[in-house]
Amino acid sequence: MRCMIIDDEPLARDLIESYVGRMENLTLIKSCNNALEAFPILQQKQIELIFLDIHMPQLTGIDLIKSLKDRPKIILTTAYREYAAEAFDLDVIDYLIKPITFDRFLRAVGKIYQSGVTVSDENPLMKSFDDAYIFLREDREMVKVFLRDILYIESLRDYVRVKTSTKQIITYQKISVLEQKLPEKEFVRIHRSFIVAIGKVSSFTANTVKTGEIEIPLGRNYKQQALKVLNKNNALT
Repeated sequence: MRCMIIDDEPLARDLIESYVGRMENLTLIKSCNNALEAFPILQQKQIELIFLDIHMPQLTGIDLIKSLKDRPKIILTTAYREYAAEAFDLDVIDYLIKPITFDRFLRAVGKIYQSGVTVSDENPLMKSFDDAYIFLREDREMVKVFLRDILYIESLRDYVRVKTSTKQIITYQKISVLEQKLPEKEFVRIHRSFIVAIGKVSSFTANTVKTGEIEIPLGRNYKQQALKVLNKNNALT
């Protein structure tokens, strides 16, 4: 997993760098001393995990997270406890209080593989869509799902149901987190609780979308954008 460290404290950066160096499954791409330095790198390189400080000059860690359209996984590393609630609202993996022990670091990294969705070492979404896949945790196993097979994704509060033409997988995950991993050209959010595969939509009206055997209502907050995407796709076919 390709990672980046962003922290304005040299000793804190050195510590996390040493921890990353002990992990076979982590590859350090860049270590930055502020968020402004890191921002253009995040636009150019495929970074899957950031160890991110909160209090930094000019641009805070929280502000950096909010500025990123396609967010990597985030583990916050900070001396301040008071931002924890706001941080977890932004779906960070963990919130580490300095000084950080290696044991606590290990537990934070371990949460990435318990979060319900993981990707291969070679980012599958960088492949062609026909070959792209994700792994979803169901019970005690990781299930490989090709994106081309997905009909729709349904939120079940703290879980999601991923429905394909042949099976369904229910995994512990927020739909908003999974949405960030899906290519925008192939999937569209049509409701607070539903994402559909554009290519699997069999029909739609001003109020509903049909995919497979299910008819899904268009949510008020998603309706305008969803119809724009669906009508554009229809015009191209």
